[in-house]
Amino acid sequence: MDIHSILSALLLGVIEGLTEFIPVSSTAHILLAGHFLGFQSPGNTFAVLVQLGAILAILSVYAHKLISIAVSLPSNPQSRRFVVSVLLGFLPAAVIGAIAHDFIKTVLFETPVLICVVLILGGFVLLGIDKYAFKKPGTAAREQGIRLLVIDRIKATPIYTDVMNYPYSLAFKIGLCQCVAMIPGTSRSGATIVGALLLGTDKRSAAEFSFFLAMPTMVGAFTLDLYKNRHLLTFDDVTVIGVGFIAAFISALIVVRALLDFVSKRGYAPFAWWRIGVGTIGLIALLIGF
Repeated sequence: MDIHSILSALLLGVIEGLTEFIPVSSTAHILLAGHFLGFQSPGNTFAVLVQLGAILAILSVYAHKLISIAVSLPSNPQSRRFVVSVLLGFLPAAVIGAIAHDFIKTVLFETPVLICVVLILGGFVLLGIDKYAFKKPGTAAREQGIRLLVIDRIKATPIYTDVMNYPYSLAFKIGLCQCVAMIPGTSRSGATIVGALLLGTDKRSAAEFSFFLAMPTMVGAFTLDLYKNRHLLTFDDVTVIGVGFIAAFISALIVVRALLDFVSKRGYAPFAWWRIGVGTIGLIALLIGF
């Protein structure tokens, strides 16, 4: 273990915490930054295991609400509905992630050009969603001859605004959308938020449900990756991951506390442009041989 590895882990941990809960793909940022920094992680474990810091950050922010839900489970049907909804949302990723784990880690994680392209494409998708989401129904689109169902759908008034009352079917469909994020560069939070918006939620509750869905999803990914790569990790690797974990925890705390208000006021366009910029710069750097 050298100072370069420690400093790289510190920087990558900060990047993880800052990007995990916004729709820009933390995995893409870590993999691309690690590639250009020359950072090596056995089995690409760092990108997954360092997420534990972000998990603990969101657990600490929502600790009071989570404890309240747990305590009220026996007597409160709404709490039981919420817990079941989150578990249903987690189920598709749990199944597909377990089946496709090796392919994701050995093929998709090792293709930086794909990551950059997906970042850019996802940015344009996010721009489109943010532009049309939840404006009052009007005639502008029809006057231009646009008859796309998706635009009509996302321009409608939100149907679901409280994560505690999300129907089971809605939660499961959002969970299916989350599976798209197994392609690095897509963004787990981006996939769940876009899916939720298309399915009739408002921006704030879409982001909040993405937070709650992250808890079992990231814990599951952490546990599976740790188990599969346990024989590859050395003491030095654990130390480097620990540095990244602490950095991710601190930086994620900042993001989680501020994100919901930011999204409610500014929408997702800033994140879309960030994705496009990072993906474009990454592609250019790769093409010229960095």
